[in-house]
Amino acid sequence: MTHDPRLTSALDATPLDSDVYGRRYVIEDVYPTVDAGRHPVKRIVGEPVDVWADIFRDGHEVTVAALRWRREGERGWWTAPMLHVENDRWHGTFVPIELGRHVFAIETWTSGFATWRRDTLAKQRAGQDVALELQEGRALVAAALPRAGDTAGKLQAALDQCDASKDARPLLAADLAAAMAAVEPRPDLTWSQPFPMMIERARARAGAWYELFPRNETDDPARHGTFDDVVARLPDIAAMGFDVLYFPPIHPIGTTNRKGKNNALKAGPDDPGSPYAIGAAEGGHDAIHPALGTLDDFRRLVAAARGHGLEIALDFATQCSPDHPWIKEHPEWFKWRPDGSMKYAENPPKKYEDITNPDFYCADRVALWQALRDVVLFWAEQGVRIIRVDNPHTKPFPFWEWMIRDVQVRFPDLIFLAEAFTRPKVMKALAKLGFSQSYTYFTWRTGKDELSAYMAELTRHPEREYFRPNFFVNTPDILPYHLQGGEPWMFKSRVALAATLAGSYGVFAGFELLEHVPLAPGKEEYLDSDKYEIKPRDWTAPGHIKDYIAMLNGVRRANPALQQTSNFAFALVDSPNVIGFVKESVGRDNVVAAAVALVPGRHDVWLHFGDMRIGPEMTRRPVRAVENLVTGEWRLVEWGGVRLAIDADRDPIVLLRCVA
Repeated sequence: MTHDPRLTSALDATPLDSDVYGRRYVIEDVYPTVDAGRHPVKRIVGEPVDVWADIFRDGHEVTVAALRWRREGERGWWTAPMLHVENDRWHGTFVPIELGRHVFAIETWTSGFATWRRDTLAKQRAGQDVALELQEGRALVAAALPRAGDTAGKLQAALDQCDASKDARPLLAADLAAAMAAVEPRPDLTWSQPFPMMIERARARAGAWYELFPRNETDDPARHGTFDDVVARLPDIAAMGFDVLYFPPIHPIGTTNRKGKNNALKAGPDDPGSPYAIGAAEGGHDAIHPALGTLDDFRRLVAAARGHGLEIALDFATQCSPDHPWIKEHPEWFKWRPDGSMKYAENPPKKYEDITNPDFYCADRVALWQALRDVVLFWAEQGVRIIRVDNPHTKPFPFWEWMIRDVQVRFPDLIFLAEAFTRPKVMKALAKLGFSQSYTYFTWRTGKDELSAYMAELTRHPEREYFRPNFFVNTPDILPYHLQGGEPWMFKSRVALAATLAGSYGVFAGFELLEHVPLAPGKEEYLDSDKYEIKPRDWTAPGHIKDYIAMLNGVRRANPALQQTSNFAFALVDSPNVIGFVKESVGRDNVVAAAVALVPGRHDVWLHFGDMRIGPEMTRRPVRAVENLVTGEWRLVEWGGVRLAIDADRDPIVLLRCVA
């Protein structure tokens, strides 16, 4: 037979001492992870993190596994045991006590002593001679002595007793097994790769947002509102139960190509312009519009809001007006047309003549990226811990991954919300890159089937590990068609859905007044939009639904089940016009069921829990009774459900606390 030299070369390519021959263990199907560890999983500080993995090796030896975790950049590891559940599936839990980026990993090894003990006990029970096993066990204990430290005395005592009695019982004792588990050699110790995890504060998962333009907090269209005017409004906003007060840009507004009322191309002499045309002679992204007040006034507002249980969130929009100081100081950061004119922003056929976008990939991009990051750091230093980012999907993904990480290293409690009404995969990619929360398609999901399909998508794996939805019912840019009729029941239904389906939701000022007039038929934009004019309101006008919103937010605050999105299940409702669902708190100790009418009128429906079980993991039981969270009425569950009467014109939602 002719010898093929290529075959020898292939066989010899891996030397005998290669690491491949020492890999005894397989660690796979690790949960929770995102894209096999490319992106961090998101969790909340102080809450248990469950980790699962398949762990196995060849043979029948006893396997031991442990969970390791630490803050990113630290040297030491925290450790917790993992326990075998079934079918080579292992489980462990750890509780992160600090904010910031973490990593976790799994280590596994063979316990030679536990294997010896298991087999020796089995032979004893079978009546077999274990004299040779006694020698093997003694050798294992003796080999561990040099590593035993404080437990050396226990090991030596077991050896002495064994030698004196010629009996295996001292070596088979449970307390010796525990001591040996900590000190015996681990020659086949195997680690998984490290998996990233972002640990954030609870507001990253749950909050009720209220958005307003500070300049419109005035009683006179000729007078620009101020931060002090916002301070005066804080009690009203807090009384509705909101947690976050969010402002569009508060910076100086350019005059070149300034937009007029209703986005008119030509502004009048008194038109204030769009706050998104950032930058003027008074400054850029780190300056405050002079008519709003001073930086000291802003700091005072932040403190006053905190006193009312509100956090201030600011908009971070990277675009610049043609009057922004950066245009003159750093022209290389922008794109210019062949005729030397500024290239303004476009989304054909839409044109935004009053703004231009920085060129993120310009020759001086390092300085540009750092300058934009420094804007966020500046506002963080003023006490802002929530940043809403305008149109992040139109900026480079690497910028967001770098910037968010860099900022959160310094301010680990800072939350980023992505405003990205865009393609699903783009929205999810931004969430993976570091955004704590994301806008969603909820604004346009109205029917039972499409709401059900969307919630199923958001609460499945892996989306629930990294994508936290924020359900805005309206925005300054979007007046959805279903609100344009102005029916009170519809406004109530939409805010009830948003407040109960998602852990975080938001409304734009005027929603509580049922504002609903569009710019023109077929347009999802407001007539006389806040974006282009100073627009006073009467917050006590008849017909408002402020009390209804306050009721919803009160129920949310009292029930942790509604302060998260992932622990969600549909409940059967025998009507295509009513959607039913059940949510459980992270600790499984609070369970809320809801039924929401999607059309007006009266609905007599059966809410059925089926074979659903609730409660802590080891003691889950069927739903036994429910308490109406608005009326306080208690009812027993019969035949697996309850009969509900919903008058959508009065209140389109029924909220029930479930008891097992």
